Order: sequence, then C-alpha cells, then structure tokens
Amino acid sequence: MSKDGIGVAVIGAGMAGKAHAAAYRQATATFGPGLPPVRLVSIADAYEPVAAEAARRFGFERHDTSWQAIAAADDVDVVSVVVANHLHREIVEALLAAGKHVLCEKPLAASIADAQAMVTAAEAAAGQGLVARIGLTFLRSPGIAFLGDLVASGRLGEFVNFDGEYWTDYACDPNGPISWRFKGGPGTGALADVGSHLSYIGELFGGRVRAVRGGTLHTAHPTRPTPLGQVIGHEGGAVSDEREPVENDDVAGFFVDYVGGGTGSLQVSRVAPGHPNTLKFEVFCTGGSASFDFRNPGRVHVTVLDDGDDDDLRGTRTVVLGPQHPYWKDGLAMDAPGVAIGQNDGFVFQARAFLEEVAGLPASDSLPRNADFAEGLHNMLLLDAVAQSALAGGAEIPVP
Repeated sequence: MSKDGIGVAVIGAGMAGKAHAAAYRQATATFGPGLPPVRLVSIADAYEPVAAEAARRFGFERHDTSWQAIAAADDVDVVSVVVANHLHREIVEALLAAGKHVLCEKPLAASIADAQAMVTAAEAAAGQGLVARIGLTFLRSPGIAFLGDLVASGRLGEFVNFDGEYWTDYACDPNGPISWRFKGGPGTGALADVGSHLSYIGELFGGRVRAVRGGTLHTAHPTRPTPLGQVIGHEGGAVSDEREPVENDDVAGFFVDYVGGGTGSLQVSRVAPGHPNTLKFEVFCTGGSASFDFRNPGRVHVTVLDDGDDDDLRGTRTVVLGPQHPYWKDGLAMDAPGVAIGQNDGFVFQARAFLEEVAGLPASDSLPRNADFAEGLHNMLLLDAVAQSALAGGAEIPVP
C-alpha cells in the first residue's frame, strides 16, 4: 500500500464485475472513517469496450485489456477477480505472486484440484502479509445476518431443519447463446452458480454439512446456439444456426445432514419462469422458526413458541429491519427502518470489510471478515458431493 492509499482494480467487467467496481466506489462512504484513501485505478476485461465503459461509469482512472497488466501494475494493491471460474486459479496465483491482495468471486475455482492449489497459494501469501478472500455476499444481507445471530443465540431453541430455494430465470430461453456458464460438466451449472450461495446460507444456520443425499441434476435445454459476438453476463445477443451441447445442470436439488444434527433440503434453478432472482428459506428450530425472502429483503418473519418472561418476539410476526439490525446503521445513506435494501448493498459491505482487513484495522473495529479460500474449498467439496450423489442415483456422499 502506497502513501497515496489503497489502489484498487477489478478484473472482469461483466454483471458481477460492475457490482464489485461500484462497491469499491461506495465503500469509503459507509460506516464512518477509518479507511485510508482508496484509489480506483483500473478495470480490466478482454473485451475492451466493456472495460472502457465500466471504468468511465464507476470513476476508475483507466482500463486494461488483460489481467497481466493488473498483475504488473505498481499502483494496484487490491484486486477483485470476477471472471469465468476456470480462469480463477491462474489469475489469482499470479496476483498473489505479484504481491496483490485478492478478493475472488465464488465458486473459488472450476475444479477441486484448482481450489486446493489456490488455498495453498493463499496460505503462502499470508506469510507475506497478503490477504486472499472469497466473497460470500449474501451473508452481508441484514436480514440473513440477523436471523443467523437469532438462531445462534438459542432464542429459537435447537436447530432442526433448513429449507431453501434459489430460483432464477436467466437460462429460460432455449435459444439464448451458449457461454462458459453452460460448460464444465455435472454440478457446474445452476448448482455452482446459485447453489453455492444457498449452501453456505444453510451452513450459517445448521453448521457444517456432514453428508449429502438425494442429489438430482437436470438439464432442461440440452443444446444452445453459438453466439455471433461477445456474451456478457446473462445478456443475450445475436446467435448463429449452429448449436453446442449444454454440459451442466439447469436444475439441482439435494438433502443434507449437518454435523451438529438437523437436516436441510435445497433446490436451485436457472430455468424458473417468473423468478428472476428468488432466494428464500425457512429455518425450523425446537422453539420457533424464521423465514426470509430476498424479494422483500427489508423484513423477516419470526415465530417464537415461548420466550420466557420476554414477550417481544413471542408469537408470529413480521420484523421490519432498521438501524438495530446488522449492517443497517451507517451502512446505508438513509438508514431509517423500512428503507429499501438489496443485493448491491451486500457487495458494498463486502468491499468495505475487505479494505478494512487489507488496511490492518483490528477485527474488533471492523465488519465481519470475508471468508478465506479454505472456506471456498469447503463450499466446492459440498457441491461436488451433490454431483457425486446425483451420478450415483441419490446415494449418500460424505463431505470431506
């Protein structure tokens, strides 16, 4: 980190890359002072028009067309890696070797072997004072964080069951262009894309998963046309008459058993008409339950069977989130109860937490730290067990 502050770059200018770029721009305006100056240095993308536009839009000093330029840049200290999964390992290892702090999008890599190698590289880099983290963005949602704290407090009794769904519709069109999202083999489709989110949310409540069973994978559209140009994010575009096979799953479902007891049922889809981004779950405990729906992320529903002498939560009620809940006060410019909050805010809180750690702020004075690469590897091992279960007719597969 130079005397001018922390220099930031983002590799990847697609949908999630733009979310990272916007988050770094807003991070210093949340949660008061404490951070050194943050310089928005560069956004890199192999497709120069989107790199240039993203840099202009989010106020970065320049754009680049290769990740190698970011690795070699003396004015860059912190890098978000937001590109296709199969590119993560090469880029992250090179960035760490170049002395950069790295925030990598999930899933950590395209294979278990690559993820394991990245964990090793991150552990070695930590010895040089470098921070390597993975973004598990939904843990920053105030409603999810609040319910996590509520269940952990024991106020709802002992955990029994987690029931969650994450439905999206970005792959509903069978004539949408093929891209890297549809390549990679069983378990690398909807399961890796949105199932990665749902599974770590389940572990927030149930703890570590011991085993997976009843895994199912389904591909609704077995082929897709080849694009005539660049495919950016979930956007469509002109396509040819040629078609290529889809190699991974449009829908996935599975059951889990948690180490500490209790079970979970999880289903994800990228072909759910009418559900552009529906993440919802319920948590059942011996003394109550709680539910969350990301279509209305500013409130949660809680049922408490018996709260002893304190009846503020007894019964069933809707809790409107506000300054007394995680991330709300000073995390939002208008932090009054009931003010709208969404997924983009989670990226801001994630970026702020990462910059705080890079800057050396004590954990006690910071937002909760981002997960390390070992946590990202665990998430991949869990999803790999789901794929193995599906290929074995739903057999129980232990999670290493």
